[in-house]
Parts: sequence; C-alpha cells; structure tokens
Amino acid sequence: MTSQAAPLAGSPPRTSTPLALLGAIAHLAFLGFYGVAVFVLLGSLLTFGVIGLVFLGAGALLLLAMVYVLYVAAFLETARVEGLYGFGMPMLRARRSPKRGFGGFLHTIWLQFVDGATWRAVAHLAIATVLGWIVIGLVGLMVSGVAAAFAPLYAPGGTVEIWDLRFEVTWAPIAGIVAAVIALAALVGVGLLHGVLARVLIAPIREAQLAAQARDAVTQRHDAIRASDVERSRIERDLHDGVQPRLVSVGMTLGLAQQKIDADPESAKRLVAEAHTSTKAAITELRQLARGIHASVLDDRGLDAALSAVASRSHIPVHLDVRMPERVDRDAEAAVYFAIAESLTNAAKHSRATACRVTLRARPDNALLWARVEDDGVGGARVVAGGGIDGIQNRITALGGTARLDSPVGGPTSLEVSVPCAS
Repeated sequence: MTSQAAPLAGSPPRTSTPLALLGAIAHLAFLGFYGVAVFVLLGSLLTFGVIGLVFLGAGALLLLAMVYVLYVAAFLETARVEGLYGFGMPMLRARRSPKRGFGGFLHTIWLQFVDGATWRAVAHLAIATVLGWIVIGLVGLMVSGVAAAFAPLYAPGGTVEIWDLRFEVTWAPIAGIVAAVIALAALVGVGLLHGVLARVLIAPIREAQLAAQARDAVTQRHDAIRASDVERSRIERDLHDGVQPRLVSVGMTLGLAQQKIDADPESAKRLVAEAHTSTKAAITELRQLARGIHASVLDDRGLDAALSAVASRSHIPVHLDVRMPERVDRDAEAAVYFAIAESLTNAAKHSRATACRVTLRARPDNALLWARVEDDGVGGARVVAGGGIDGIQNRITALGGTARLDSPVGGPTSLEVSVPCAS
C-alpha cells in the first residue's frame, strides 16, 4: 500500500476529496469481509486461549498469539489509513521492555497488550468493518435502483423488486432513480464518516508519536551533554592523576640534574636518564589518552582495524567477530568503538575474566550497528554516575541508540549496544 506524501505543515490532509471518498468506499467494501475474518480470528484465539489456560494450562501460546495478531491488525489498519489520507504518520512500532530475561519478555507482552495506539487502531478497524457492511448493502441498493430504472426495457408489463419492495414497471424508473440517488448519497456520507473517524481515532496516534519523538530528542540532548561532561571529567582525571605528576617529576629531576652537573656529573647523567625514561612514559600515556578520545586508525582503516588494535592491547584474550560489508556512519562507528574499548578496559580492571568475546554486526542494509561484549568474569557490574558504563550509555543514547547491561553476580557480564546509522 503506497503512502501519500505528508501534507505541508499547517495544512491538514483533506479527507473529503472525490479521490479520497472513492478510496474510502472501496476500502470499506473490502473491510466488510477482511474485518470479520480478523475479529473471528481474535475471538477464537481469546476463547480457546482462556479455555486452554484454565483446563489444560497450554492456552498461554494462544493468548500470546492473540496479542501479536492485535498488533499486526493495528499496524495494517494504521498503514491503510495513512496510505489513504496521508496524515504523515510514522508506522506503528511494537513496544519493547527495557528489562531482560523472561521477566522482560512478559513485560514486553504486557506493554504491547495495553498500548493505546494499538487499541485505537483496532477500534477503528471494528467500526470500519461495520461501515463496510453498510457500504456493501448500499452498493446493492444502488445496483438494484439502476437496474430498476431500465426495467421497462427488459420486463415490460411486470413488477420490479427493490430491497423487498415491489413496483409496477411504469413506476420502476422513478423508484429506481430515487433509490440509486439515496444509496449514492449514503455512500458519500459513509465515506465522509470514515474520514472523520480516522481523524478522531488514528490521527491522535501521530500526535502521540510526535510527542514521544520530542521527549526522545530532549533525552538525547541531555545524554549528549552528559556524555561530553563524563568524557571531559575522564580526561581531566587522567591528566591530573597520570601525566601531570609524571611531568612534574621530570621537571624536578632535571632541576636536580642541573644542580649536580658540575659537582657530580655521573649523578647528573643518571638523573637525566631517569627524566628521559619518565618523559617517554608520559608520551605513551598521552598517546593512550588521545587514543581514548578518538582513534586515528578508526578514520583511516575503519572499525574492524580499530577494534583489532584494541583487542591486541588487551590484557585479556579477546575473540573478535566483526561482520561489516562496508563502512557506516562515522558517529555510529565512533560510539560503538568507544563502547567496546571501554567495556574491555572495565573487564581487564574489575571482572577477573579469562576471556572476552566481541561480536559486531551491521544490520539491516547498514541502517543499524549492533555490538555485544561478553566476558566470563565474576559479574556484578552496575552503572555508576560518571563511571565507564554510564559514559557508554550516555554516548549511545545521545545518538538515538540503546545500551543494555546484563551482569548478574557470579557472571557472565554482557553489554549490548545498538546505534542507528545516518542515511
């Protein structure tokens, strides 16, 4: 079903144009049969599901199927109305729980069952089904009226029946024309009513979706600001705790060497050598710090090569499984690289793991970048404000992605991130 272009802002879609009315009448005639089939299926799943749940305990699968049939019916109904009127709505999306495990699965089912947008679309389908049978009856009346109008040509001297009413052939043309006009006017009225109901029941779904998108935009902005604050704090901490004291030590060592260069040249040489070693260590720390901000190899050779470099430097053996047909959005690559690098660093510091596995996929059509980092450590990882995992979540959600941590006490620990890629 092809959607029409979204209307311009400030100009609501017109549901009373001749083309829209004709389309609505055709849709309703189809829904008269399709809607009955959908609700018979839903009723059967509900009935046998409840019976099976009470007597056999096996009706849960039927009730689960009913929830998803509800969603599919609502999705198709929303798509149908959008294709007919072009309200500019994004497609209906299935609800998902942020929780994990079986409890998260049950929560997802519940969220989908109580979703207001789904029930609005199903209610619209129910009303449209009733209107569909009215349309079928009116079309039958109009056809009977047109046939009666020409009755003198094929039934001279007899009677003509229009909806259980019999007319003499001499009066049949008048009765037929009146019946056809009434049926046509009623069809137009039903088509207009369908458009009004679509505005009342379906169009608010778009408003709710836009409101949700606005909330997501505010959340992403907040997470982006927080991610930058966390990153700045990490850089300041690394400079203050690592590089700065080492450079101060280099300065003091060179000062002592300067004082002893005349009186004790050998001690001065040892001090200069010590300062030289400390300087090289400071340079190494600065390189690591810069690499933590952004890896140059990521721009030069891509995410696969950058992750291979991170894995080779890890103190824990890392199994890397990367499948990316081609390069994707730079920001998405940087966010996933940061998440994986930080996860491996945390695993090396805290998990007591003996092995890590990193899986990376681009799916589908490179529209989404998905990664999973799993270690066999002791578990118990949690999100701490300003910590590494907090920084990962902030950076991922700032791009509209999701990050899920699963780390029961005793292990294993896994982190999954999904980041949409700009087209």
